[in-house]
Amino acid sequence: MATAGYKGLACLSPPPARAEPEQESPSSPRRPQTGAWSWQEPIKAPDGEPGPPSCRSRPGQKSETMSHHWGYASHNGPAHWHENFPIANGEHQSPIDINTESAEYDSSLKPLHFSYDPSTARNIVNNGHSFNVEFDDSADKSVLRGGALEGTYRLIQFHIHWGSCEGQGSEHTVDGVQYDAELHLVHWNTKYGRFGEAVKHPDGLTVVGVFLQVGNDRPGIQKIIDALDSIQTKGKQASFTNFDPKNLLPASLDYWTYQGSLTTPPLLECVIWHVLREPISVSPEQLCKLRGLCFSAENETPYHMMDNWRPCQPLKGREVRASFQ
Repeated sequence: MATAGYKGLACLSPPPARAEPEQESPSSPRRPQTGAWSWQEPIKAPDGEPGPPSCRSRPGQKSETMSHHWGYASHNGPAHWHENFPIANGEHQSPIDINTESAEYDSSLKPLHFSYDPSTARNIVNNGHSFNVEFDDSADKSVLRGGALEGTYRLIQFHIHWGSCEGQGSEHTVDGVQYDAELHLVHWNTKYGRFGEAVKHPDGLTVVGVFLQVGNDRPGIQKIIDALDSIQTKGKQASFTNFDPKNLLPASLDYWTYQGSLTTPPLLECVIWHVLREPISVSPEQLCKLRGLCFSAENETPYHMMDNWRPCQPLKGREVRASFQ
């Protein structure tokens, strides 16, 4: 579970001020505000080589040029998303708090079968909300089958949500407890032909959520950490090839599953979630490196990327099933 705060890193500063969320599950603790996966087309890198990081301001500092965009600050965070995306108050919103006592074991659930081809990794992008590692999804080379799914789902990207300090950062919680970060592996249902069509359907996407907790170094994530210097600011993109996302999975693939949504605008209710029970560990230094990214572009007021997570949303009668007893 989430660990005690690590006090030795200078990058761990207090989280930015947040407005209260528009909705919150009664079973979940009140937290600063969250979320972070963009469904838009990948942002192209500007011309020229990535410059040195210009992001050195305190966390939470506003940029006037960013004020009309959704984000995670008090003026544009999750408490405001419903103003432009009314589905934020919908019946199948994510993330949720997973109550382990009420989650029911379902013997019909299948094991998750990941078949990833490292050669499909293409780019790493700072999209202003998180980083995305993007994959070639033009063929069934990196796919997920099994679980609560019917058919084949292609991997299109993965990203991480994290906090400004240990003990917060994951989007889903387990019995009200938040992990330090959460990895999302995003896949789309091949029966719909393309990602843009898949997001229009309740079974269009499946996202695998993996909790991260501070502990030992995770060698499998270090290649990502090393690439972050190339994408410090919004809009930066770098080549990122020959990477196997299975290196980011825990030993046990036991999971909870439920019907939900994207956790960032447009918050479409098109996701079959598989949240893995077992977390992976990352070192304090690896997590600190994520906090060195910027929400802002090079020509904007610097704004550190932290607390890019959405709070838990009401379950509203949905069933949470477990693949394990």
